[in-house]
Amino acid sequence: MLKRIGNHAIDDTAVRIAEANYPQPKAWTLEYCPPVYESWNIVHIGMLLPEAHQIYVCADNCMRGVTMTAAEMGQADRFHCVIIEEKDMLYTNLEQITIEGVSDIIGKLPAHPPAVLVFTVCVHHFLGSDIDYIYRELEKRFPDITFIRCWMDPVMQKNHRMPDVTERAAMLDVVPQAEPEPKTVNILGADLPHDADSELMSMLRGGGYRVQELPRCSTYQDFLSFGKAALNIVTYPSFLYGAEQFSNRLGRDMLYLPPVFSYEEIDRELETLAGAVGVPVPNTADLRAECERALAQTQALVGDTPVYLDYIAHTRPLGMARHLLEHGFRVERVYIDVISAEEETDFQWLRHNHPDLMLFSTIRPKMRVLQRSESNALAIGPKAAYYADTAHFVNMVEAGGTWGYTGILKLCERMRDAFCRQKDLRDHVIRKGLGCESLI
Repeated sequence: MLKRIGNHAIDDTAVRIAEANYPQPKAWTLEYCPPVYESWNIVHIGMLLPEAHQIYVCADNCMRGVTMTAAEMGQADRFHCVIIEEKDMLYTNLEQITIEGVSDIIGKLPAHPPAVLVFTVCVHHFLGSDIDYIYRELEKRFPDITFIRCWMDPVMQKNHRMPDVTERAAMLDVVPQAEPEPKTVNILGADLPHDADSELMSMLRGGGYRVQELPRCSTYQDFLSFGKAALNIVTYPSFLYGAEQFSNRLGRDMLYLPPVFSYEEIDRELETLAGAVGVPVPNTADLRAECERALAQTQALVGDTPVYLDYIAHTRPLGMARHLLEHGFRVERVYIDVISAEEETDFQWLRHNHPDLMLFSTIRPKMRVLQRSESNALAIGPKAAYYADTAHFVNMVEAGGTWGYTGILKLCERMRDAFCRQKDLRDHVIRKGLGCESLI
């Protein structure tokens, strides 16, 4: 018997922050995936590794999204699939299917890549596959290739690490131990290179440090040189687990310095960085005053325009909402499904000071049928733009390479541009990820 799972009411999709649960404003349920690009997925992340090849082992129904991503990036020649059929699970050995399928693909490549990211999947869990045996056999057959152990197992994400977290850690696992170079630093995390004028980059380069970032690598050897860094700086939470494992294995110091909005937090991070690398802290009073002027200028332009934002735009969406509200912006909605422990303080502050702020789910089934009409809201992030159906939006994911005080300045600049210039919503938010050839 079919049962209706949604209607046009919003009572099941949104909640006042004063009444929201922490850390999940709404309980898990059947999920809806809107036709909007999100943060970088496992294909995008793997493609950041120069010269590497990706092979996914799964049933064909699961291959649509990853195949589209590779094609949209113009990187289909670095991507292959091993399709598992029902008979393979019932009557054959899944380990052998995986080994022979991967071997067949490698044998048909024009040349052996230095590394292959092999993605096993949920069914390998279900059938109790011997993953270690699979990789031992592949390494024996192809000793010139480094096999990186990845997973595409979204069914595990509610009680285990997300596939992208596992992948990032697996990529760092292959970086060899090397003699540390005192003036070399890794910035780990962001899928987009950090802005050269951010305090993070300017302080490091001003101190004579060589900065290594995965998005700036042009060869596989560039990536392997990450083992030479004397210090690892992590700026993106999904890289934190892998970076901790990597830093412990190599015996290196690590700093966690994510992009934040609170001036006090920014100052603490600047002081931490300065102490670790021996450089002076920039004049934060001047930087703060510049941000205050930019925020005032932006608020005067935007006025009472409703502001909607989402968790795709930034890893600190509640921190962003709080900072904008503290500066007079009319933030009405935050599209979010889980509240990070890093944002609990901002969550409690918003509950107390702005109890009517609405938290909207992005994945509950009713969002599919929720009435959408064109609005003049200013949206920050692709999901907020899609659900608001607005042409005025900041097209940004994962903080867009921004950090610190300069990050706030650039957000203000992008908000002013979004308010003054319309974008074609349907031409933008359907793109699968920044960096793709299909994205302007």
